[in-house]
Amino acid sequence: MTFRSLTLAAFAVTVVLAACGGNQVETVPAPVGPDPDSAARAEALARARADSIARAQAEADARRADEAARDRAIESALSTLEMQVYFDYDASEIRADQRALMREKAEILDASPQVQIRLEGHADERGSTEYNIALGNRRAVAIRDFLTGFGLAEARFSLVSFGEEQPADRGSGEAAWARNRRVEFRITAGANSINPPNRQ
Repeated sequence: MTFRSLTLAAFAVTVVLAACGGNQVETVPAPVGPDPDSAARAEALARARADSIARAQAEADARRADEAARDRAIESALSTLEMQVYFDYDASEIRADQRALMREKAEILDASPQVQIRLEGHADERGSTEYNIALGNRRAVAIRDFLTGFGLAEARFSLVSFGEEQPADRGSGEAAWARNRRVEFRITAGANSINPPNRQ
């Protein structure tokens, strides 16, 4: 075979191989869809996270509501504890219409053992200064005795009488005098330890 024939044969083989190579089909991988198990897990995780957040929020709201209710109860207890108790003319017996208030005070003090009270007795302007000092003292003693009757320690109460010297109402007449015949309650210790009554 001549050189020319060899060259032509080689060229023919090259052309055939090139033609065969040009007809190759490129394989494209089929698209892969989402894994249904993975999607379900993600949904369950999102739901659990949302439930956890909702529970935490509900618990926080409940705590805030409880704290607000307790604050209101403490404010009410303080207000009750500081209410004055009134007396009839020339008398030191606790009136029937004041006894419910006194029982409330006793319940609050029982729930608040750190609280100490000064009982300040007062009288209206009628009578001598000395008599009214003694009358104010008898009124303070009556209050203390009522409270200790509920089991409260006598040491928690101090007594003072101002007689007619510190009127709540400086007017003259029965309405003013009725407001002046009183015992006032001053917290001397434990003001930050007041608790509402322990009612079951």
